[in-house]
Amino acid sequence: MPKSQVRKKKVYTPPTDVRPTATASTRKPSPVWLPVTAVTLIVVGIGWLVLYYLSEQAYPVASWGYWNLAVGFGAMVSSLILLSRWR
Repeated sequence: MPKSQVRKKKVYTPPTDVRPTATASTRKPSPVWLPVTAVTLIVVGIGWLVLYYLSEQAYPVASWGYWNLAVGFGAMVSSLILLSRWR
């Protein structure tokens, strides 16, 4: 039985206008304040929510009502946004 021909494929190289300009090795590491701030926001957000529930909605700010939930969850979401920029 005859052997089939082996086709040689060209190696794919993406066009230069599609390539990323900065590679992971050339990026600078994150500043020290970024993870510290993110962890602080997580702790403050959880603390805010725990205080709100344990005080039966009297603290931290009684006049805000359910907006206290928005403050607690907003702090935690903002920490996640900060952590997404951490390298």
